[in-house]
Amino acid sequence: MSRPSLFELENHSDFIQRHIGPTVKQQEEMARTLGYDSLDALIDDTVPAAIRRQAPMDLPAAQTEQAVLGHLRSLAQQNVVNKSYIGTGYHDTYTPAVIQRNVLENPGWYTAYTPYQPEISQGRLEALLSFQQMVIDLTGMDLANASMLDEGTAAAEAMTLLHRVNKKNRSNVFIVAEDCHPQTIAVVKTRAGVLGIEVVVGEPNALLAEHQAFGMLLQYPGTYGHLEDLSPLIEQAHSAQTLVTVAADIMALLMVKSPGALGADVVVGNTQRFGVPMGFGGPHAAFFATRDAYKRSIPGRIIGVSVDRRGNQALRMAMQTREQHIRREKATSNICTAQALLAIMATFYAMYHGPEGLRRIAERIHRLTAIFGAGMREMGLAAENAQFFDTLTFHVGERQQAIVEAALRHGINLRVIGGERLGVALDETTSAADVETLWQVFADGDLPDVSALDKAIDGEPGIPGELSRHMDYLQHPLFNDYHSETEMLRYMRYLEDKDIALNRAMIPLGSCTMKLNATTEMLPVTWPEFAGLHPFAPADQTRGYQAMIGELEHMLLQATGYDAISMQPNAGSQGEYAGLLAIMRYHQSRGDAQRNICLIPSSAHGTNPASAALAGMKVVIVECDDQGNVDMDDLRLKAGRHTDDLACIMVTYPSTHGVFEESIIELCAIVHQHGGQVYVDGANLNALVGIAAPGKFGADVSHLNLHKTFCIPHGGGGPGMGPIGVGAHLQPFLPSHPVAPVPGVDAGNDVVSAAPYGSASILPISWAYIALMGAQGLELATKVAILNANYIAHRLKDHYPILYTGTTGNVAHECIIDIRPLKEASGVTEEDIAKRLIDYGFHAPTMSFPVAGTLMVEPTESESLFELDRFCDALIAIRQEIEAVQAGKLDAGDNPLCNAPHTLADVAASTWEHPYSRELAAYPVASLRRYKYWPPVNRVDNVYGDRNLFCACPAIDSYREEA
Repeated sequence: MSRPSLFELENHSDFIQRHIGPTVKQQEEMARTLGYDSLDALIDDTVPAAIRRQAPMDLPAAQTEQAVLGHLRSLAQQNVVNKSYIGTGYHDTYTPAVIQRNVLENPGWYTAYTPYQPEISQGRLEALLSFQQMVIDLTGMDLANASMLDEGTAAAEAMTLLHRVNKKNRSNVFIVAEDCHPQTIAVVKTRAGVLGIEVVVGEPNALLAEHQAFGMLLQYPGTYGHLEDLSPLIEQAHSAQTLVTVAADIMALLMVKSPGALGADVVVGNTQRFGVPMGFGGPHAAFFATRDAYKRSIPGRIIGVSVDRRGNQALRMAMQTREQHIRREKATSNICTAQALLAIMATFYAMYHGPEGLRRIAERIHRLTAIFGAGMREMGLAAENAQFFDTLTFHVGERQQAIVEAALRHGINLRVIGGERLGVALDETTSAADVETLWQVFADGDLPDVSALDKAIDGEPGIPGELSRHMDYLQHPLFNDYHSETEMLRYMRYLEDKDIALNRAMIPLGSCTMKLNATTEMLPVTWPEFAGLHPFAPADQTRGYQAMIGELEHMLLQATGYDAISMQPNAGSQGEYAGLLAIMRYHQSRGDAQRNICLIPSSAHGTNPASAALAGMKVVIVECDDQGNVDMDDLRLKAGRHTDDLACIMVTYPSTHGVFEESIIELCAIVHQHGGQVYVDGANLNALVGIAAPGKFGADVSHLNLHKTFCIPHGGGGPGMGPIGVGAHLQPFLPSHPVAPVPGVDAGNDVVSAAPYGSASILPISWAYIALMGAQGLELATKVAILNANYIAHRLKDHYPILYTGTTGNVAHECIIDIRPLKEASGVTEEDIAKRLIDYGFHAPTMSFPVAGTLMVEPTESESLFELDRFCDALIAIRQEIEAVQAGKLDAGDNPLCNAPHTLADVAASTWEHPYSRELAAYPVASLRRYKYWPPVNRVDNVYGDRNLFCACPAIDSYREEA
């Protein structure tokens, strides 16, 4: 018997078997259950031979967890973490350790899914509702949503909202103050350009006199630090029937009058400096607040207060499908990802410090800024802005470069503005000693005395009296009860226990790929070398990031078969948008500006038509046949009809119906024949990696959901990353950035996210996943994802119809269970089944998408055979309950299905009036006696919540009464 060599022993990675649920032996047994001799035989019979890869991915072999962390550590150490005074919307901050350990690094929070099923999401819903309350209080507006991707995106969404709701001024002109953050201006310009909106940038008073404008964007304080009373300008705008968005600094709002009090119509900004690391640009939770009159037009997600079946208070996502899945190409936003995890962190930061603690932090920042400015005046260099919160700008003339170099020698980054100005933005981490170091940077010789200046400064010297704000915010008890670490810890645990995340059970969501987010992959996110960098830090300080991103780009290009990639899009929806913009710019560069038709199959994700509309395209729907495939005759007809103006087709592969369509290569050829480009939605890439590459079977561009296929966790509804891979002909049209241009791309290109590399600090997760798996591990993961889906379909097919299969009778990585015949026969709905699964301890599958009256299941490769069987057993037991309803053994109007989910309060109540037993309600299978998840509320009334929209924190008594 030969023994393994030392090299084999040292380089063996057992991570692959830790990531993939079924053992090798179980994989073989499952394949035989499906009628195949091996896993490879199943794959050969499922994936069309025409799209299979001809060569394996050029990736290193799988590495051990220790080796991966070691290499990432060496890359991180190439980064230089200077003290950053660059500002422009990004500031250093202290993340309270109790929040870092128990939220950011806690899988109970970061592996949760978007709260579409409210009964198992009450914890994160409560935290997000508190986020909305925090934003409402600080902005002075009527309502807020549950976060946006970044401040630039929020400003762009504000522009389109004002364009929709301003019925009195139908102009297409949007005014942007020249002292808005440059990245915000760039994102707004990109969004406006394809929608036919004219953006004019300059001094807002002058522009108001020159233009009839439907809306205006102001920065408060301005990007160079200037703080002024905006109310006269806003009043002037309103008199001209121009609506106003204010982009505000959330830390400044603790001391200066709220934009709502100044008359703003929309307020946007970023909550990053509330305890969320800069992370080289993200992820951070932006905010969006507006007037009650515009609540039906607000983008993104809104958490609302409703009631459950028993009339008790319950939370839910209000109007949660009003955009993509209903309005599709008529949608006004394609936002499908928020920044829930980061919004929750910012909220807990506010709770931990409370209004007085937050005010004290803001006052300290402002005080140090005032002392710094006074000292600079003593040294003969007065700031340009006499009014400020935390940022001062100086005209230093030809000394600029010398001062910058002196700063670098002291480990300091200043903001370079033009050729003669410098900006200095202080933050929570700035100390008195830091101020003295800054003085040394700007001047030699004797330095001012901090203590003496502190005594000489009265009040709030940089804040005009008319803007000074009293502490009129965060008075709700939720922001005043958790200042001790003990209480904060217990409150976060109390909320976590209400929810189902991946650390508790399988989340079998079709189209959403809820797989293992391994701890090793997550660890580097909070390393200071990755977490502490400003996105506009000098390039020679970010070499580790650049190297890691370059390596990840190579990995992803190998996985997809494309020629170039952009890491800028910070959500799947942003990736769709960026990819479509690249297609449009490509056509324009060839003199084909008339090409604006986007073909989209009727089975597509709702964001596809919404993204196409936002990219300035007109959507034409291509029908699907009875087997769920794209109707090729209809495609030929419509491609031919639009041969002169066809821009592209957006197709998901495998299809949203969970099928490998045999006609994908022909589809690509037809579209190319008529001058169009092929956009393959990367949502289902988990069924392709290592087996087939869209860039090789005919696609021109795809976005890659790193928060699905490549293991970045969903975080309760964000963060996400949606980089795009493109063919070489589209590479010149990838996004760039006005402050930190992306190498190899024209600096004047479109800008889709506020930071050059989107949410860069979570990219090490995907890098680590690919390095841990290697080419063979990634291919095996894809095969097992397909195996698991077919195993579930096989076990369930005698109990529920499987709606779509491929030509060989197999599904891809997900399957759709058709509930419509059962509903017609028994009255039991797909919602009843989804809610009854909660009683069995499961998050429900995707409900009524892409086909109404169905459940879509995606098990992923990470779920064990034990968990797959437990899930199938639950659905089979539920089928037996449905049969009991049909047979009259269970009452048609009072049964465990229509009353699900059952809470502990139901089962423990002194009276039980249902015709079925408490045991059947709570313990339908014996295994639940070992471990039982109790939903905190009964079924939530969605209609009530939409008709009675209330999106702020209820009085604390309502929580206490419930408890």
